Amino acid sequence: MKKKINKEALKAADIVAALGVVTKEKSVSMDLVLETLKDALITAAKRYLGTPVNVEAKVDREKGTIEVYTRQTVVETVEDPEFQISLEEARDEVCKSIAVGEDVIEELDINLFGRMAVQTAKQVIVQRVREAERDRIFSDYSERIGTIVTGKVQQVERGNILVDIGRTEALLPIKEQIRKERYSQGANIRACVKDVKNNTKGPQVIISRTCPEFLERLFESEVPEISDKTVKIVKVVRDPGHRSKIAVTTSDSRVDPVGACVGMRGNRVQNIVRELSNERIDIINWTDELSLLVRRVFAPAEVKRVIPVGENKIVVVIGEDGLALAIGREGQNIRLASKMLGREIDVFGDEEFSGLSDEQRAAVLSEETQESVPAADEPETCEGTGDYTVDGGGDEESITHDETVEALHEESGDESAESESDGSVQSEIINEVVRSLPEADDDLENANKSEG
Repeated sequence: MKKKINKEALKAADIVAALGVVTKEKSVSMDLVLETLKDALITAAKRYLGTPVNVEAKVDREKGTIEVYTRQTVVETVEDPEFQISLEEARDEVCKSIAVGEDVIEELDINLFGRMAVQTAKQVIVQRVREAERDRIFSDYSERIGTIVTGKVQQVERGNILVDIGRTEALLPIKEQIRKERYSQGANIRACVKDVKNNTKGPQVIISRTCPEFLERLFESEVPEISDKTVKIVKVVRDPGHRSKIAVTTSDSRVDPVGACVGMRGNRVQNIVRELSNERIDIINWTDELSLLVRRVFAPAEVKRVIPVGENKIVVVIGEDGLALAIGREGQNIRLASKMLGREIDVFGDEEFSGLSDEQRAAVLSEETQESVPAADEPETCEGTGDYTVDGGGDEESITHDETVEALHEESGDESAESESDGSVQSEIINEVVRSLPEADDDLENANKSEG
């Protein structure tokens, strides 16, 4: 192997060190940046030479050296002038004793590339770093779907909200917001990552405050028994900002799952209610026995009878005094109960159901049914909804959910380097790259806002 020029490799420790800072700030690998730098130098060299020739680059990370050179193989007959050189030309320009099959290597001086090298390196490195950062953000947040993120409101536009969550901006669409809430610029906000879209302008993180997963994650953060798997959340249904139902269970008979979620004097559930703008939360002790589960879902209304109709429907007979409570405002409680049970629900008052004619009752019970045993004179105590018994450090105190919400209404309030250049082209390359990275971030930020 013969070298046409044998000069000392360029010292570029300052470039390697500066690139190390870039990789740390942008969370991309050093190997990727060095490969990108080599590609940029090869591109600049080819433009400088102006002829098709094989150019290679070598970056020694430990020694801090950069070499750019051409490499061609000596052949009798040239078939590919980019990678091959004729024996006659090699002997004339390099060495008289060179033989076929040897490589001719000609080192190039980066300083000869001029501004072309600076601009090429800037464009290639910035683009690669930006793409790598986009891929990293997309990958990281794709793995965080269903988890809570915290950020600051950056901009409110047409009802949609851009939230700064650290490494990128997230979009809180109007349909994922709790309707009664109002957001101001700079306010802190918590939400659940619902989706991540990999658009052409960069990854778009979609967050939500209305999805059931948000309520589930809030309980996990407030209730240690849930985070350590002692208590398990079975199902969550929500009418965001108004009312929700969460069913919990435990495999440890010593643990009261409802009491664990409520907390001492209701402090755990109160924190969640405040976060959700005083959304009413019914905590239900889950059971696989349908009749008992229905009674718990509708508590504190007294359920007289539960009549399954096939696999997808239930007829529920309620005591007259609790009929309005069981139905809820504009049928809200029935809708949530239907989602919780996964069945269509028909609710009748006790007197109304007793007054149905045989034909009317047959129409209601259109399929073969198995009626449950009527409730006893003393209604069953339904754990998990209605009344919560909380250890107050002495006498036991019964706290109803309505009382908790009223207390919350009273208690809650509004919460709202630039490197020095040594004159050489290699230093100018990295200086231009480092200076241009914030501009690339601004471009990415504007693109994300336009996409939003």
